[in-house]
Amino acid sequence: MRIGLVGVGRIGAFHAATLKGLPAVDQVVVADADPGRAELVAKDLGLEFAPDVDALLASGVDGFVIAAATSAHAALIEAGIAAGVPTFCEKPIALDLAETERVVAVVEASTVPVHIGFQRRFDAGYQAAREAVRSGELGFVHHIRANTNDAFPPHHEYIPQSGGFFRDCTVHDFDILRYVTGREVVSVYATGANRGEAFFGEYGDVDSAAALLTLDDGTFVAVSGTRYNGAGHDVRMELHGSLGSLAVGLDSHTALRSAEPGVTFPDGQPHMTFMDRFQPAYVAELTAFTEVVAGTRSVPCTVRDALAAFQIADACELSRHENRIITL
Repeated sequence: MRIGLVGVGRIGAFHAATLKGLPAVDQVVVADADPGRAELVAKDLGLEFAPDVDALLASGVDGFVIAAATSAHAALIEAGIAAGVPTFCEKPIALDLAETERVVAVVEASTVPVHIGFQRRFDAGYQAAREAVRSGELGFVHHIRANTNDAFPPHHEYIPQSGGFFRDCTVHDFDILRYVTGREVVSVYATGANRGEAFFGEYGDVDSAAALLTLDDGTFVAVSGTRYNGAGHDVRMELHGSLGSLAVGLDSHTALRSAEPGVTFPDGQPHMTFMDRFQPAYVAELTAFTEVVAGTRSVPCTVRDALAAFQIADACELSRHENRIITL
């Protein structure tokens, strides 16, 4: 099959290379808002080049992958639907809740499958945690801790386009929380601070944040994150139940060290980026999308799933600003 991809920045070029290596993919066609950049990536990776999105969608692609700037996601999803091409889009659907809800309605009124990119759903650890919860292995789960700690902050130009810390970063924790537990969030209380570069505050954002969530079965969830984790990129989830506890992301590469004498674990090289941490998950995610394109698999992460995660993030942002509990 032929897959078209728009947006060849860091994650887009990474996805293009991943797609090229998948057995089901015969060719990848790339485009970008900067045609020169797309042409260079196409040359470097041995891909086809399209001068713009219209040309890409008219070139006979079987699937459409969106890795462009967030501000372009909504229009590009609609372009994929109008062309009748199965579409994959990196999260989020849009920068605000109203636009997200509008696009969800457009997608659900069509017959074109749209897969939103939350790669943690394809990580082996999170999948094992989901099975442990669903099977009853942990008993009833009473507390969950989740964190997303970046090793270093993004460039300052990214921040005003990101939607803020909760919508950009911990939204992954909110999605995977729903995926693992099968429960919904009913209330949030969130806070945040700017401890690093001043530009976060200048854009009304924070670089470190925390939220206490309550699920519809009474489970308490503590979510935390930062843009400044000098030890490395650290993404984990702990689930504590009446019959046992389980940790995702706790291995030799965990960006953490023990203060206990004689303890050397974790003893491996920490991950430094999300692409290192989740490389196998990205391969599995895009493989799943090729199955969606082929019609052999239903969409594994729908626009409705993305909307639910965004609503939690939006509630956290409101809670941070108003310093109060928000009920969903």
